[in-house]
Amino acid sequence: MSTQCRNIASNMSFVSQVSMNKRRQTYSRNSLDLRDKVQVKVLRKRLKVSDQQFASIVRKSGPSIAAITKEAKVT
Repeated sequence: MSTQCRNIASNMSFVSQVSMNKRRQTYSRNSLDLRDKVQVKVLRKRLKVSDQQFASIVRKSGPSIAAITKEAKVT
């Protein structure tokens, strides 16, 4: 095998190892990811509350979507 072929083979092996070690993002249906602006915006609009109201509700109830929905209905 030529040197060039060995380098290509080793580079391909390295790329496959990097992609295997990369951590996949996990999604949870019942928990709100506060770093995801789209999730926050969609839930806030669905509940029809302002930014300040939504922030207050999340501070009280935490990231659980069920708890946020329940708290929004109370207030």
